[in-house]
Amino acid sequence: MSRKALLCWLLNCICVCVCVCVCVCVCVCVCVCVCVCACADLSLVRFVSAELTRGYFLEHNEAKYTERRERVYTCLRIPKELEKLMIFGFFLCLDAFLYVFTLLPLRVLLALIRLLTLPCCGLSGSRLLQPAQVCDVLKGLIMVLCYSMMHYVDYSMMYHLIRGQSVIKLYIIYNMLEVADRLFSSFGQDILDALYWTATEPKERKRAHIGVIPHFFMAVLYVFLHAILIMVQATTLNVAFNSHNKSLLTIMMSNNFVEIKGSVFKKFEKNNLFQMSNSDIKERFTNYVLLLIVCLRNMEQFSWNPDHLWVLFPDVCMVVASEIAVDVVKHAFITKFNDIPADVYSEYRASLAFDLVSSRQKNAYTDYSDSVSRRMGFIPLPLALLLIRVVTSSVKIQGALAVVCVVLFYLGMITLKVLNSIVLLGKSCVYVKEANMEEKLFQSPPSAAPSRVSSVRVLSPDEGVSASVITQPTHQPERTASNLPTSESDQFLTTPDESEEKIITQDGTELVHRAPKKDLLEIDRFTICGNRID
Repeated sequence: MSRKALLCWLLNCICVCVCVCVCVCVCVCVCVCVCVCACADLSLVRFVSAELTRGYFLEHNEAKYTERRERVYTCLRIPKELEKLMIFGFFLCLDAFLYVFTLLPLRVLLALIRLLTLPCCGLSGSRLLQPAQVCDVLKGLIMVLCYSMMHYVDYSMMYHLIRGQSVIKLYIIYNMLEVADRLFSSFGQDILDALYWTATEPKERKRAHIGVIPHFFMAVLYVFLHAILIMVQATTLNVAFNSHNKSLLTIMMSNNFVEIKGSVFKKFEKNNLFQMSNSDIKERFTNYVLLLIVCLRNMEQFSWNPDHLWVLFPDVCMVVASEIAVDVVKHAFITKFNDIPADVYSEYRASLAFDLVSSRQKNAYTDYSDSVSRRMGFIPLPLALLLIRVVTSSVKIQGALAVVCVVLFYLGMITLKVLNSIVLLGKSCVYVKEANMEEKLFQSPPSAAPSRVSSVRVLSPDEGVSASVITQPTHQPERTASNLPTSESDQFLTTPDESEEKIITQDGTELVHRAPKKDLLEIDRFTICGNRID
């Protein structure tokens, strides 16, 4: 017998011995278990049989399982309800955006004609121009000055400067630009509102401002800087589209999914979700305009070759699809974790519709485009300025035929604006009627909304209550507060105040502190930015 065969025989013997030992150990364990079960008056067969045939009744906890099923149905309804709100909000932003290109130039022209013909017609009133016309002229001047300043910004140099950076650095730059855009939007609308009110404030009041000209230059500087910021965003996105391996574009799209992590695990109430929904609408519309700018710049570089458009089409679809997927997942889990029903998006849509309907009245307190800016944080002036700059630099107008095409295109934009406004107004009336809010359209404007300072009433021993109210200092507190028009929608969808009344007794007087109720329709784009979300 060879040495190899002997080694194999020894290994086989060892394996057989190990198997025999394992079998013996198993038999011993089984015997011990049987003995223990017999001592405890139990049978192993009965135990196994009970485990195999054990039953339970779900109807004993019917409420719990019904709630779980409703949560599943709510998550399934969220995409449909959310997209209804997103589509409606998208066309609201489109209406405000088209207003800058179509009706605003015509309104500025009418205001200038009124100024020129005023010596011939005579001064019929105390004002040279109506407040709305003053605001229109200011918007037109801001656009003209900022457009002339944008000519000194070289887009090609900016593109090559950004393209020379590393991928990680561009990713950091893009995130910083998103944060800066939100900060600019939050402060920019306040600058514009301050300018409009300073220019139209009644002259008999005491002057409490720095003047119209400083406010005007602040507004011009803001619009110009915000337009530069959006241009850098569009340039970074253009670099991502033109990168060879598409790694930068993939990293930017993955940044959207990081947004889910920062949102779904926080406590949200109805007001917070409304603010976030408005922010998502504004962000989606802005991204679509940025994609349009990127496509225009790329088509210009390839001499308007239509074949290159199909090269860009997959990347555009990826950006849009990732944006929609992130919004759906984010809202679905937020509503699930916070027990918010899917019908709340219908209430949000009705509140936006009420803003549109109330802004079309004769006694409207603001222009609709400004209302959209305050509600969603969408300021159309910088975005429209950048689009005008890109279109004028990309499209060359030469010859009479080109001028005719531009005129026809402008008439087409006016037609689109009018049709969009008519459809939106009709839909808004339907949504307002479904929400039973049409009676509020005919009510007189309520008093001004309370400020962050809680009202403090001093109770005297004789009368019970004296008229001592702590508010912000104004020239005529009581008369001006009653004359300030606010939206009638402030009374809709109120959220009850969780804090109870606090009564402090001191020297025979009582101070009753009442925190103002948080109204859903008082929530604009930046109301909750300073509030902590637990």
